[in-house]
Amino acid sequence: MKALLSYEPGGPETLKMASVPDPTPGSGQVLIRVAAVSLNYPDALMIEDLYQVRPPRPFAPGSEAAGVIVSVGEGVERFKAGDRVCALCGGGLAELALADASKAYQVPDDMPLDVASTLIITYGTNLHGLVDRVGLKAGETLLVLGAAGGVGTSAVELGKALGARVVGAVSSPEKEEVVRAAGAETVLVYPRGALDKAASRALADQFKAACPGGYDVIYDPVGGDYAEPALRSIAWEGRYAVIGFAAGIPRIPLNLPLLKACSLVGVYYGEWSARNPEPARQEMDQLFRLWSDGKIKPLISQRYPFERACDALALMKNRGAIGKLVVTI
Repeated sequence: MKALLSYEPGGPETLKMASVPDPTPGSGQVLIRVAAVSLNYPDALMIEDLYQVRPPRPFAPGSEAAGVIVSVGEGVERFKAGDRVCALCGGGLAELALADASKAYQVPDDMPLDVASTLIITYGTNLHGLVDRVGLKAGETLLVLGAAGGVGTSAVELGKALGARVVGAVSSPEKEEVVRAAGAETVLVYPRGALDKAASRALADQFKAACPGGYDVIYDPVGGDYAEPALRSIAWEGRYAVIGFAAGIPRIPLNLPLLKACSLVGVYYGEWSARNPEPARQEMDQLFRLWSDGKIKPLISQRYPFERACDALALMKNRGAIGKLVVTI
């Protein structure tokens, strides 16, 4: 089979297409003929050794895929050859990929596989984060940073589906309509790049002006210099969900959580779903129902053929993605 492999730490340009032996599923595993791979920001970090998970090299990036099961390993009873699935896997950017059966989910017959490939990491993370971790309630106000990215657009959609008033924050005016279409009532444009003290204070004032009473929940996959201004706009006893650090790991003054009696809550879906496979499966079933009911509609802004996967990863690395980028194989 063909696979796009990382042989040394570096950017997408260091990846090489190679022919490797077909993998064989071990106990508890399924072998998937990959149809689509949804890229996520950690994929770009992993090949540079900047992510907390560091697979042994050579490895194929791509941790979220959808396709058709070719064969199953010993002890797998939930699936059989021919089943359409999406899965968390290692080595998704390949013609064949292995996944633990506990991390694979049967895809509804009417759901396209490229759409199915976008559901687990973004929508799974966000449903877990918004419901299990911060308990978002109908009528509350939710601020989503990085609202035009894959995590952001799905968080806006789910926030709206859960009955919240959603405010989206984006880095350019071109992204405003995307976020409004996802369900945000208000969209703010924040500056790109490093923020000095005056710019940070101005951004905090901008956040506050859009919700004078403060945000009940702030959902942050961006971090960096944007975290402190956002936290300054949180409501009394609000919840700040830490999702990721696309703009870098922030330094938060701990007097701010004290003054607002607010909570900083980490959301680590990969570890949670590994520790809680059945609740994770129930939440995936809920996402399939939300899709069938038309309440979520994953935004795939660009589809790339396998041969151009490096271009897709480069766009992801440079934070140029709107919605989801999908590689078809």
